[in-house]
Amino acid sequence: MKLPGHDAIARQADEHLVTHRVKLPRKVVERPIRQVAKRLLLALFVLVATAFIVYADHDGYNDNSDGSVDLLDAFYYATVTLSTTGYGDITPVGDTARLTNIFVITPLRVLFLIILVGTTLEVLTERTREEWRLSRWRSALRDHTVVVGFGTKGRSAIQTVCATGLRKEQVVVVDPSSKVIDAATADGYAGVMGDATRSEVLKRAEVQRARQIIIATQRDDTAVLVTLTARQLNRGAKIVAAVREEENAPLLQQSGADAVITSASAAGRLLGLSVLSPAAGMVMEDLIQQGSGLDMVERPVVKAEVGRGPRDTDDLVVSVVRGHRVLGYDDPAIGTLQLTDRLITIVRATPDAKVTPDLRPIPQD
Repeated sequence: MKLPGHDAIARQADEHLVTHRVKLPRKVVERPIRQVAKRLLLALFVLVATAFIVYADHDGYNDNSDGSVDLLDAFYYATVTLSTTGYGDITPVGDTARLTNIFVITPLRVLFLIILVGTTLEVLTERTREEWRLSRWRSALRDHTVVVGFGTKGRSAIQTVCATGLRKEQVVVVDPSSKVIDAATADGYAGVMGDATRSEVLKRAEVQRARQIIIATQRDDTAVLVTLTARQLNRGAKIVAAVREEENAPLLQQSGADAVITSASAAGRLLGLSVLSPAAGMVMEDLIQQGSGLDMVERPVVKAEVGRGPRDTDDLVVSVVRGHRVLGYDDPAIGTLQLTDRLITIVRATPDAKVTPDLRPIPQD
């Protein structure tokens, strides 16, 4: 088995210290700290502008201490005025200074208060709204799909599943990269930033209540650890994992994966098929791309098909799933179709096909 050594696992253990968080899809909004910083800078600008306005007309003001108003006195007056303290030791005595206070200083005072008070209320409201939204999301999340790794494999896998009718609200992406999580939430998926080999990260994704788990990590050893952790948290979920090396596939199955896809071998087989027959390669590519052209789907046998042979159905049947066995359409063991069978068929993709979150399109009777 070609897995990295103990040093790589030790490094991975060190990475467990990285913080993790849940991020829901939302419009692009600045972080509260950045918003507060901008508001403070704006408030400081208002204060400085007020001080210079006062200093520009310092002859119209009287200071009880020495009678004159210098630049420091102007900043002092601006501070106590905008904060509504108003000690009265510096007062406008000239007509111009009083008009300036009425039409300029007073609006600036109101603006100053709005900036400070409004910022505090906005930050508190945003935090409360986000916590309430996260709590409601957790309570409503059931039978969802968890995608571990949102690279090329994970993105393509979830796009294929969503093409069959799965709503984006029912998908949670787990990845250690904040940029990847930002990309996932921008696409409409909920995201959990963190190391998926840690049980608390998977719990934040509510993996214990998930219906299916897609593991598309970059490393085979990570896929093994994630599969073990996910299966421990959820015994009934369908787990599908991808590995690079074919000899690591049995280890994934022993770890609890229901299906293991060898990405390198699968791509190599498609390349070989395309060399032998480019047209056949195009057909295979069309079959595995859901939602357009021809789709390979799995559906239950309908009552009208019970007692008939696989070739007697309206669809092009490729295989029959009976129990835990997958039988070819021409296998004599099939006999006639049973109500508990499932058919793997090739159908023409149509936009009005009946779709459920966990089933392929079902033909209408």
